[in-house]
Amino acid sequence: MLDLESATREWLDKDDRYLWHSMASYGAGKEPLVITGAEGSWVTDARGNRYLDAMSGLWCVNVGYGREELAKAAYEQMKSLAYYPLTQSHVPAIKLAEKLCEWLEGDYVIFFSNSGSEANEAAFKIARQYQEQIGERNRYKFVSRYRAYHGSSMGALAATGQAQRKYKYEPLASGFLHVRPPDGYRKPDGQSEEDFNLACAQAIEDVIVWEGVETVAGVIMEPAITGGGVIVPHPSYMKRVEDICRKHGVLLIIDEVICGFGRSGRKFGHHNFGVKPDIVTMAKGLTSGYLPLSATAVRKDIYEKFRDQQSYSHFRHVNTFGGNPAACAVALANLEVMEKEQLVDRSRLLGERLADEMAEWVSHPYIGDIRSFGFLMGIELVSDKATKDPAPLALVNRIISSCKAQGLIIGKNGDTVAGFNNVLTLSPPLASTDEDVAFLVRTLKSVLQDVVADARLGDSASV
Repeated sequence: MLDLESATREWLDKDDRYLWHSMASYGAGKEPLVITGAEGSWVTDARGNRYLDAMSGLWCVNVGYGREELAKAAYEQMKSLAYYPLTQSHVPAIKLAEKLCEWLEGDYVIFFSNSGSEANEAAFKIARQYQEQIGERNRYKFVSRYRAYHGSSMGALAATGQAQRKYKYEPLASGFLHVRPPDGYRKPDGQSEEDFNLACAQAIEDVIVWEGVETVAGVIMEPAITGGGVIVPHPSYMKRVEDICRKHGVLLIIDEVICGFGRSGRKFGHHNFGVKPDIVTMAKGLTSGYLPLSATAVRKDIYEKFRDQQSYSHFRHVNTFGGNPAACAVALANLEVMEKEQLVDRSRLLGERLADEMAEWVSHPYIGDIRSFGFLMGIELVSDKATKDPAPLALVNRIISSCKAQGLIIGKNGDTVAGFNNVLTLSPPLASTDEDVAFLVRTLKSVLQDVVADARLGDSASV
C-alpha cells in the first residue's frame, strides 16, 4: 500500500499528463493541490493537509462543504427523474423558478442554463430580441465596465472589460462597449467619492448618446465588480445608472453570479441599492457549487413580448442540461439551508466583523485600500502608497503562497488588466464559524507582518 506522499506523487504525475487546469500558467515545479475531501469551510489535500478555503472554491460554496442534505436531494431526485430537458417541464424546475422570484422580490420568469457565462449569453440574446420585437430594430449594443468579468464564452467575454482575458481570442462578438469603473480608490484628487461615481455613471449615458440611443440594447453590470478587483460603488451610483437606462429605453442587466445568494449581506447584491433590474443573471451560489446550474431572470412584461404567435417571436435558444432536475433539487435544498440557518444575515455580520478586524491594516506600507461588500473583501496592494502604483505580481503571489503554507487559501484578481492584478480577494463560505474567521484574520495578519519584516531586512523579493 502506498504511503500518502507516494500516492500524492502518483496522482500529480497523472495530473500533469492528462489534466488541463483553468487559469494556470506552466512553470517548472508548479503543482496543484490534489483535494480529496472537504467539510465546512475546510478542504483536505492528498497529503492530509487541511486548508481554510477563504475563496469558497471559485466564489461559490456559500453553505460550506459536506452538506449531506444537498447530496441527498440530488440522490432522491436522480432516483425518480435524473434528466429531462426543459423543452417540456418538470417539478423541480417549476418549484425553483417560483422560489427564485420570491428571493428576487419581483415578478420574473426564469430561464435555466449551466454557468454564469451561459446565463449572460442568454441575457444578451433576450435583450436584443426583445428590442427588435418592440420595434427597436437597431438596438444591439451593450455597455459594460472596464475591469468587470461576465464570462468566458465569446459574447460574455466581449462584455468583459479585462484585456488580458481576451488576448489571443479576439475578435469577439461585436457591439460591446466599455466605460470606466467606479473605482473610488483611484478617483481624481479633490473629487468626492460620490461625485466621482456619479461621473462614472454619466459616462454610461454619454456612451449611449454618442453611440446613438437607438442602437443600445442594454447595460450589464455586477452590483460590485468582483473578480476584477472587488470594486464597490458609492450607494448613489447604481440608482443613477438605473435612471439612465429607464430614460433611454435601455435594459438594465444585473450580473449576480458572485454577488447573489447572500454574498453581499442581502439576498442579492442589487438589493443593497434599491434598483429593479430588467434581467438578473445568477449561478455559483445558486447551488453552492454542488451541481452546475445558472439562471436568467427576465421581468415578466419583457417575457410577454416573446409570447407572440408570429414566426421567430419565441426565444429560439436551447440548453441540453440547463435546469437539470437534480441540479434544481439541489438548489432548492441549498436555499432551504440558507433560510433555515439565516446565512444572509450571517454573511452581513461576518462581513462586518472581517472589515472591522482588517480596518487598521490599511496603514500597512503595501496596502492601499481595503474594500468590503458583505462577506467579500478585496485588499489592494501597492508598492507606493503616495503614488498608488500597483504592487508587483511577485508580492501578490508571495502573500498568497505564504498564506497557503500556513493553511489558508485566498485569491487574487489574476489575468485581468495589465498592471492591475494587485488585489487579494477573500470570499469565505457564508456558513463559516467564528473560529474560522479568527483563523483567517490571524493567519493573514501574520503573513502581512512577515512581509514588512522581510522588507526591513532588505529582502528585495518582498516589494
